[in-house]
Amino acid sequence: MTEASPARVVADADVLAADLLVGGFAREALDHVRRHDWLTLLSSEPLLDEVEAVVTELGDPDLAAAHRERLGTTTERVEHPEEDHPALASAYRGGAAHLLSYDESLRSPETGLSIQPQANLSVRPPDAFARLFDPASLYDVVVGGEYPGPDRDPRA
Repeated sequence: MTEASPARVVADADVLAADLLVGGFAREALDHVRRHDWLTLLSSEPLLDEVEAVVTELGDPDLAAAHRERLGTTTERVEHPEEDHPALASAYRGGAAHLLSYDESLRSPETGLSIQPQANLSVRPPDAFARLFDPASLYDVVVGGEYPGPDRDPRA
């Protein structure tokens, strides 16, 4: 296991698909990550497979393939056993402190209690992350010093 870093984030397949297809809180939460080069969005091949399947089902195969390709270049890849939950394993194996998911079973108290002995991981829905994200205080913890503001265009 990699030590959890508050600068490392995983978004579940449902959040990554919603970011593309719906926008809203999923996009707002992920834009917080994309705006800062000192934050890292993690993924795995199984997670990207899930995202592609969701976008194919709700959108179309060409859009799904293009989205997967973009995620492949804008996320840091994590390896994990094929049978593990893609988002949870990506967070655990990649040392993420944040997992964004709409999956209520991942956010349940029971799951939280089972995760905590293994990883320092907060599982939240995108709206909570978008509301609570404070780049200035996180910058001071992760990088140190005064927060200079966003340094990337989230739409680039």
